[in-house]
Amino acid sequence: MADQTDAPDPITPDPITPDPITTEVVSRHVLAAAAEMGIVLMRTAFSPNIKERNDCSTAVFNARGDVVAQAEHIAIHLGSMIGAIEHITARYDLSGIGPGDMFVANDPYNGGGSHLPDLNVIAPVFHDGRIVAYVANIAHHADVGGMVPGSEAAVCETIFQEGLRLPPVRLVRDGVVNRDVIDIILLNSRTPDERRGDLNAQIAANHVGIRSMTGLIERYGLDVFERALDAYLDFSARRMEAAVANLPEGRYEAEDFLSSGTAGVEARLACALTIADGRMKFDFAGTAPQLNEARNIPHQALLATVYTVAKALLDPGAPANSGAFRVIDIAAPSGCIVQPTPPAPVGARSLSCGVLSDVVLAALSQAIPAKGMARCGPHGLLLLSGTDPRNGRYFVNYETVAGGLGALPHRDGLDAVRTLTSGSANLPVEALEHDFPVRVERYALRDGSGGAGRHRGGRGVLRDYRILGDAMTVSLTGERQRVPARGVDGGADGSLGEFVINPGAPDEIILGAAVKEAPLPRGSVLRVGTPGGAGWGDSSRRAPALVEKDKREGR
Repeated sequence: MADQTDAPDPITPDPITPDPITTEVVSRHVLAAAAEMGIVLMRTAFSPNIKERNDCSTAVFNARGDVVAQAEHIAIHLGSMIGAIEHITARYDLSGIGPGDMFVANDPYNGGGSHLPDLNVIAPVFHDGRIVAYVANIAHHADVGGMVPGSEAAVCETIFQEGLRLPPVRLVRDGVVNRDVIDIILLNSRTPDERRGDLNAQIAANHVGIRSMTGLIERYGLDVFERALDAYLDFSARRMEAAVANLPEGRYEAEDFLSSGTAGVEARLACALTIADGRMKFDFAGTAPQLNEARNIPHQALLATVYTVAKALLDPGAPANSGAFRVIDIAAPSGCIVQPTPPAPVGARSLSCGVLSDVVLAALSQAIPAKGMARCGPHGLLLLSGTDPRNGRYFVNYETVAGGLGALPHRDGLDAVRTLTSGSANLPVEALEHDFPVRVERYALRDGSGGAGRHRGGRGVLRDYRILGDAMTVSLTGERQRVPARGVDGGADGSLGEFVINPGAPDEIILGAAVKEAPLPRGSVLRVGTPGGAGWGDSSRRAPALVEKDKREGR
C-alpha cells in the first residue's frame, strides 16, 4: 500500500468565492427583492398613475453604485437609475450618511430622473457600520408644479417652467422623515394629498428592499454577497460581449424626425453605429440642436433608449444591469436634442425617445437584418385637470394612450402597445371614471392606422372622453403627427396621430401636437387617436391566409 503521508492535501473551497449555484441564488434573490419593492410601491401608492398604470420602477445597486437588478417595469427608467448613487456620494460625504437615511431627487441635470415628475428615492443598506448596497425606486408623480397641470408638456420652453427641481436632498434621516423637504414638495404640487401618499409608498418600498438585502447578507455573509453581485455583473457583460462579437463590423447610419410644436418644423435625430473590435459605439453627431420645447432627451434617457434597444435585439434574456452595457459607447454633441444643456426643457422626453428608439433600432438592425422592425407609432400624452364636481377637489389626470408597433420581417406589428422604451399601462376605464369626472364613450383599436404590407403595422388606439365637469382643461403632447412611421421594403407608412375636440360635430376642433390647457366645456368630447406602426414589404405579397384573417376580423 502506498504511503498516504505523501498524498497531496485535499483542496479546500474558498469560503468567500461563490460557486455558480450560489451566485445564481443570490442574484435571483436580488431580482426578487427589486420586484417585491415594485409590488409594494404600486399597492400602497395613492395616485392612479402609479397604482393603476404602474408608472414606476425599482432597483438594487451595489456599493459602487452599479445597477445590479431592476424590476421589469419601465425601460426608460433604467437610465434614470444609472449614475444616481454617484450624484449622492458627490454631494454627501459617506461618513455623514447613516442607517435609516433616504434621499430624493428629480432634476435630470443634477442627479435625478429623466424629467421632473419622476422622483427618485434612494436608500443605503448598511452592514457592520458601512454601506454595502443601495435600494431605490422611481415613481412618476402626476403633478410637481410648473406652468402646466401635470408638469409634462411640450409647450414648456425652459425646465424652470416644468416644475419643482430637486438635487439629491435628504428625505429621511435615521428613520425620521424630513418634514421640511416633504412640505416643499407638497407646496409645489396642485395635488398635495396624492404626493404625500405616493412619497410614503416610495419610502415603504425602500424599507422592504433594505430588509431583503439585510436578510440576504445575514444568510450568506457579506463577502459572498459582494462577490456574487460582481460575478452577476460580469456574467451579464460576457453575454453582451458574445452577442456583439457575432455582429459584422462596419458603420451603419439612420435618421428620423420629431414633429415639433412649430408647424412645418421637423427636428432631425441622427445615429451612426460603428461596430469594431468587439464594441459598439452609437454616435449622434448630426442631430439637431436642442429645442425650445420639452421634446429634448436628457443624458439618462439617451442611455436608457440605447441600452433597451441594444439588449432587445442582441440578447433579450440578458439581465438589465450595468454589466450588460459595458460593451456600449455613446457619444453626442453637447447642446443637441439628445444631449441638452440647462435650461433646456425635457418633460415630454418619452415621446421623443419613441422616435429615437426607431432610429437606434434602424441602425443596429442593418447589422442583423433578421431582427429588424419597421418604425413605430408612440403613445399620446394627455393631462386632464380641473375641479371634480362630485367632491369639489382639484384633480390632475396624467395619462398616456398606447400606439402601434412596427411590422417585423416575419410577422405583423402588435396593436395598442407601448413601443420599446415606454412601458406603463393604459389607465383602465373603471379606474379613470371612478377617480375623475369623465366618461369613456369609445375605447377601440384605430382601424386603418397600421401601415399595410406583407406584414402590417400595429394599430394605434382611439379613446373618446366625455367631459362631466366644469372649467376643465387638457394639455396634450403628441408625436408622429406630421412625420409618420415609415414603412420598410415597400410597406406603407403608419397613420398620423391626432387630437380632436368634438369629432364630427359642427364645432369640431383639430388640435396640434403641443397644446397647453385647451378648455373643455361640460359635455364636450376629447378624442385621442394614437399613430400606427408602419408595414413591412409589399402588401400584394401578403399571405392569402392572413388576408382572409384580416377580412374576418374586420381589419
